[in-house]
Amino acid sequence: MTRTAEDTTAQTLYHGQWLTLRKRGRWEFVERNNPGGAAIIIAVTDEDKVLFVEQYREPIQQQTIEMPAGLIGDLKEHDDEDACLAARRELEEETGYACEHVHVIHTGPSSAGMSTEMMIFVRATGLRRTGPGGGDESEQIVVHEVPRQEAGAWLLRMSRKGYSIDPKLFAGLWFLEHPEAFG
Repeated sequence: MTRTAEDTTAQTLYHGQWLTLRKRGRWEFVERNNPGGAAIIIAVTDEDKVLFVEQYREPIQQQTIEMPAGLIGDLKEHDDEDACLAARRELEEETGYACEHVHVIHTGPSSAGMSTEMMIFVRATGLRRTGPGGGDESEQIVVHEVPRQEAGAWLLRMSRKGYSIDPKLFAGLWFLEHPEAFG
């Protein structure tokens, strides 16, 4: 039997600034308080280098390697933005690169068993450096420009050095190698 959203009503267990903890039946999960989800940006320079960001993530207390990404409509001044606008903003803020074009290539859950958050993969093209990057005042982001052909091996080396590697990176690399699959 297929279940539907109407089967049970969700109960709010805790409501925070960014997340709400909910329970439906025996299942606990979190909801993002911003309705737009998050954009993950697949960006490659004219020199065919993939942009990755490194930052400390408090929940896992570890340095991570990720693609540039950010919440859509997370602040009052951004509450009307879509995934492409958020991607442009986050790309420049985190990496110091602006882009000419952004298009959505895939949308899916970040963790379907734990969260309602949807991840929207976008491809940014026509990159040009505009600044140093590094994130906003609450972030300490290090930008890595890795030759596309070496990206997979570089990520594995970083993992062996103790970095947490976001698995979505491998999906992003697959999208780069198979652009026909997602327009």
